[in-house]
Amino acid sequence: MAFQPIVNAESKTIFGYEALVRGVNNEPAGFVLDKLNDENRYFFDQSIRVKAISTAVDLGLESLLSINFFPNAVYRPETCIRTTLNACEEYGFPINRVMFEVTESEKIEDREHLKNIFSYYNEKGFITAIDDFGAGFSGLNLISDWQPNIVKLDMNLIRNIDQDVTRQHLVESVIGFAHKVGIDIICEGVETKAELETLMAMDVRLFQGFLFAKPQFEALPEVDFDTIL
Repeated sequence: MAFQPIVNAESKTIFGYEALVRGVNNEPAGFVLDKLNDENRYFFDQSIRVKAISTAVDLGLESLLSINFFPNAVYRPETCIRTTLNACEEYGFPINRVMFEVTESEKIEDREHLKNIFSYYNEKGFITAIDDFGAGFSGLNLISDWQPNIVKLDMNLIRNIDQDVTRQHLVESVIGFAHKVGIDIICEGVETKAELETLMAMDVRLFQGFLFAKPQFEALPEVDFDTIL
């Protein structure tokens, strides 16, 4: 696993860390994900949850831990979540500090099934999030259908947003809608102070991107808030 911080720019604190899949020698995620198929996807989905939690505990992570999951690998949420619940208990990691992300761009074979997964995970005390929002095909109805706790805006919406008035209006609309229904926004892929300042002016406080830190292999990167903000 590699870890990248998610920061609260308003309070200048670490909100959490996203666990990112890597090969055993720090090979990129694609090196690992290209090996997935229908036969090993479920086992892989379960394994990365345990690996993320155990590594986070070994590294002394005290904030939120974000884990990507594969909805098409989850057959029955109450059965599939047992591995995560057992890992949280075994390693002493609080359930309410685990966030599950599903990417909007992933093909969802059964939308009602994913809605049930989100509902069950929330019921158990986990945080749920839609990742890469704006990169897929579903639109704002995705938020109302799945009702996640957090929406992560895709980096392609964020890139050079300080220079693109049309994109600013689009992102402002998404942020306004999310806030009205009680959903937090995380802006991904923030690389410049100009992007950060533009988004903070839109009432966004949670960010992730190279401006703050790049992912580090089996380590928790620190953030120099005094230099950035």
